[in-house]
Amino acid sequence: MKKAEDFSEWYNEIVERANLTDKRYPVKGMNVWTPYGWKIMQAMDSHIREGFDATGHQEVCFPLLIPEDQFAKEKEHIKGFDTEVFWVTHAGLNPLDVKLLLRPTSETAMYPIFALWVRSHADLPLKTYQLVNTFRYETKQTRAFIRVREIHFFESHTCHADFEDAERQVKEDYEILGLLAKKWCLPYKLLKRTDWDKFPGASYTVGIDTLLPDGRSLQLGSIHQYMENFSKPYEIKYEDEKGEHKYVHQTTFGMSERLVGAVVAIHGDDKGLVLPPDIATNQIVIVPVLAKGETERVSAAARDLHDELKKARVRVHLDDRDMRPGAKYFDWELKGVPLRLELGTKDMEKGVVTFVRRDTGEKTLKDRKHVVKEVRDMLALISKEMLARAAGEMEKNIVTVQSLENLPERMIRTGWCGGEECGHEIEVRSDMNILGTLVDGEKYSGACAICGKPTKTPVYLARAM
Repeated sequence: MKKAEDFSEWYNEIVERANLTDKRYPVKGMNVWTPYGWKIMQAMDSHIREGFDATGHQEVCFPLLIPEDQFAKEKEHIKGFDTEVFWVTHAGLNPLDVKLLLRPTSETAMYPIFALWVRSHADLPLKTYQLVNTFRYETKQTRAFIRVREIHFFESHTCHADFEDAERQVKEDYEILGLLAKKWCLPYKLLKRTDWDKFPGASYTVGIDTLLPDGRSLQLGSIHQYMENFSKPYEIKYEDEKGEHKYVHQTTFGMSERLVGAVVAIHGDDKGLVLPPDIATNQIVIVPVLAKGETERVSAAARDLHDELKKARVRVHLDDRDMRPGAKYFDWELKGVPLRLELGTKDMEKGVVTFVRRDTGEKTLKDRKHVVKEVRDMLALISKEMLARAAGEMEKNIVTVQSLENLPERMIRTGWCGGEECGHEIEVRSDMNILGTLVDGEKYSGACAICGKPTKTPVYLARAM
């Protein structure tokens, strides 16, 4: 199946052929991470840990089960998730006095404990995060990494003395995200959700949205400003320097395994995966091109090349299987290895190594003596150009319109007066979801697509994956 002809089928086929996950587990939407897919996810997890550890966050791990009475404390929160949760009602054959649920997200698990951890201003800011599985009963058609019922999930939770410090945390989250997305070669837009589409219990929500090749949007994650909306029901208070007790202000930041799905969807092609170098299990694969009578000499040179790169801390694999080179090329292109090095007798005579890029297919000859530097420079170039291409494709597929008639299958930018009634009508007429407005604003002069009032606020719409 070709990507341009049927994106949905192409995506399913590539995920299966590249062996990223096994969907045959007997609970629908709860898939098995295979070794290759899990290593990609673990690479992303390591980047997340690096980013949040470097900014003073502490990793925690809270229990999976949440008592119903704690979940019910924040009424808006349970209203948002009550149709999606999995309940535990029995221990063995005995009914539980208090029902338990599998966490859909962790506010109601963590915040009763935060109330014990935070006592004075000296305990603030409290900056935590965890990488855990969450559970939501996805009622739509499930899709590997994108719509699942057991979700590999990152979430940070912070507590602050006041709104201003919480806002500084939100800005820091934007900066961390920027560094992470650069490693993953993922373009995105930070879009402030409408009041009717914000996270349950949030003061405001910022969605992290990217655009898929079929014109639909994919939410990679979200950042929330809670103000005191959770600290009040959970009694998370601190004593300030004057001895007064005040409620903390809180923020959260969440992302999921959708990140893997986005990498597959945005960068993959008809040959298979195209992995950014920073998350590739093997950044380099070496394929010896053997010639009759020269097998041992070429193999020894390939092993030397492998050892040199491995010593330089490049993730490299030597493919010395007894197969034709063409079959090996096909296999590694499917798996998305960023750079293939070919070494044969002609290369050895010239003192070069043949470099083949997975993202462009470009083939070049590089000096064998400087191969470590050449590899590092090439991987950096691949990463830079993959991000630039993806960002360019995203911008090319955002269309600014004045009318909601005959809209293309792309992300739409149009005028909005900011009124809720007009916002709902925009969604009805476009048959799309309002994603929101850019958090940093942008220059725009136009009219609301519904009421015609002049506006300087454009809103983004798309059909969501």
